[in-house]
Amino acid sequence: MNKFSLNGMSVDILDAVNTRNSSHQRPMTNNNSISPVEPPHALNALLNIDDARRLAGQLMMVRITVTRMDDDLAHFLRAHHIRAVCLFRNNMTDEVQLKKLTADLRAVMGPEALIALDQEGGAVVRPTWIPQPPSAMALGASDDADLCYQVGAAVARNIKALGFNWNFAPVLDLNNNVDNPVIAERSFGADPQRASTLALAWMDGSLSEGVACCVKHFPGHGDTNVDSHRALPTVNKSLAELQAMEFAPFQNAVSRNAPAMMTAHIVYPALDAENPATMSPTILTHLLREQWQYRGVVITDGMDMQAIAGRYGVGNAAVRALLAGADMVMAIGSREAQTETLAALTEVILSGQISYQTVQQKLQRIRQLTDAYPCIDTDYLTDAADRALMAHAWQRGLTSAGEPQAPAKGSRVRLVIRADAVSDGVSEAGITADKVASMLADLYDVETVTFSDAEQFDWQSLPLDDRFVILASTVRKRYGERVRRSWKPDLHLVLWNPFHMLDIQAPALITYGFAVPAIAAVRAWLAGEVGAQGNIPVDISGYPPDKHV
Repeated sequence: MNKFSLNGMSVDILDAVNTRNSSHQRPMTNNNSISPVEPPHALNALLNIDDARRLAGQLMMVRITVTRMDDDLAHFLRAHHIRAVCLFRNNMTDEVQLKKLTADLRAVMGPEALIALDQEGGAVVRPTWIPQPPSAMALGASDDADLCYQVGAAVARNIKALGFNWNFAPVLDLNNNVDNPVIAERSFGADPQRASTLALAWMDGSLSEGVACCVKHFPGHGDTNVDSHRALPTVNKSLAELQAMEFAPFQNAVSRNAPAMMTAHIVYPALDAENPATMSPTILTHLLREQWQYRGVVITDGMDMQAIAGRYGVGNAAVRALLAGADMVMAIGSREAQTETLAALTEVILSGQISYQTVQQKLQRIRQLTDAYPCIDTDYLTDAADRALMAHAWQRGLTSAGEPQAPAKGSRVRLVIRADAVSDGVSEAGITADKVASMLADLYDVETVTFSDAEQFDWQSLPLDDRFVILASTVRKRYGERVRRSWKPDLHLVLWNPFHMLDIQAPALITYGFAVPAIAAVRAWLAGEVGAQGNIPVDISGYPPDKHV
């Protein structure tokens, strides 16, 4: 009987046709109709539901909720042929546990496993016990491409030894909107060419150590004031403006053969007024693939984000993303949402709306990624050297604004700081008040005043005495008008979002992050051991004119 090979399976043609024409129940997509971008194809008609499900599972990445492999997870991954997983902080406790988890994932998913994380640096890191890399903007402040290369390589050495082969970094979004609630210090800067040089040096360092990078968020998330985790942003710029700014870093990445690119859940009306980039054939196929000739893997940002899930539904959105040109969808929502995504992708493959040949092209690009950057077991032998590198890099980024002066050693100081350390949903939780107070107590007589909500706190209640007042800003959220107009300290320690310096009219020391080596750099500056030589890689001259120092 005639047979043909289907993705490594030997399939009987008559059996396949009979199965395809049988009355089996097939999972359905979201009720929103999908207009096919391709006509149904003959090879798709030979697929049965198990064939289609096998293909669908290889086109998605999932999030898991456990810290160790269990029978339920192993069965889910194997049954659905999933070979890509993204891990987060809740999946990690320590090195031994994490290495065991990633090893078990490799064993279940096979030699083409993709085990990913977001280890950008700064506040966006997942394992927090390893040498902590500076944020992109701290590296932008140092303006040293060789240092960026070294940091990227050190990050890769770290995470490779923990079992990862794909890092969703570096960020190529430009820092061209100080009101952006989610990018800020995650960007290397505002100038497209300089930001590209630094970010792609970081990428080259990672690639040199055998860890794939995924540049993000194409075609640019920098100039928004809406967080796509919570709503759907729009970038209302002309094509000429996009080409001059947002596009430039990504075009540079294409020319440097970046192995993977992540899409943005943002609408760009000049390109496609109807669809966010993640679901836009105009952006992903016509622009990225056809005009720019990009040949790497295209993966979506998390499809659980409200910009997508809350508006389109996860299954429907996943289908539209693949039809638009994405190779892999990031299904990092609940198990229920992942199952819905699998069902929708299975149905669209069975229906022929996406051709078997197109699916194979997507899988081939993914296979090329895993071939070039395999997930392997390796030892980490450079911990001490990498910690020294990271400390040096954080120190190089220290930036002053308004000629800040440190109080003399032994001075009476008052620390004003938020009481708790909160995450913004993307980053790890910020530094707690007691840790900042402990650092200052090495040098000063410290009194600490904490608040829970900057907008509700009575800033006028702070004593007017001889204590030197230090405000430490330790969250991403910007200050409101009430704080801006009512009070200012003697020194502002900007320990997370650098644009807090625009909110408080006081001399500032900016770290671009709150990792242990960043706080150590602050202490060294206060003690007069180091200077603040960094330059903020953003033009802040007009944001706003009566507030900057």
